[in-house]
Amino acid sequence: MARDPPSSGASPSSGVAPGARRGLGQLRWLALTGALIGIDQWSKHLVESSLSLYEARYYLPVFNLVRAHNQGAAFSMLAGASGWQRWAFSALAVAVSGALVVWLASLERRAQLLAAALALILGGALGNLIDRLRLGYVVDFLQVHWHAHYFPAFNVADSAITVGAAILLLDALLNSRSGGGSSGRGSNSGNSSSGGA
Repeated sequence: MARDPPSSGASPSSGVAPGARRGLGQLRWLALTGALIGIDQWSKHLVESSLSLYEARYYLPVFNLVRAHNQGAAFSMLAGASGWQRWAFSALAVAVSGALVVWLASLERRAQLLAAALALILGGALGNLIDRLRLGYVVDFLQVHWHAHYFPAFNVADSAITVGAAILLLDALLNSRSGGGSSGRGSNSGNSSSGGA
């Protein structure tokens, strides 16, 4: 009795290519994550060696650098809590980072936009995690303002998380309009390539 040939396309229920389960999926995007962590840590080191705490330097009418130590979440949320937030946010960052790596490993090769978003979010999460574990706080230094109104200081890692989240929403929007699966707008469902490409 003849057997049906194995399907070379993505699983319709999961949107994940069979080859991705056996291979590395989109883990090559971890190179972006590593580069982002390096830039984030280098910029923080530069600020710590150049500015004293709360010292500000103004470069544009709406932008300045200021050294701030944030014990809360991104953009200083919960910065005034009693100290529990350091370990809570660290544990959350570890859990989220692990989930993001697994997600990257399961993606098809054509899921480029989604992979870039996850790599940015992962790099931002790990960049701030290093600060929390090493220093007990996150070094923030980028600040925008309008006259006497100042936005909470942030850093490269926060920016990466924000940009990654925006790309994640864009990817979901594009997929919903095309009616495709995960980042599947680039090919028809009958012609999707396997993870071995």
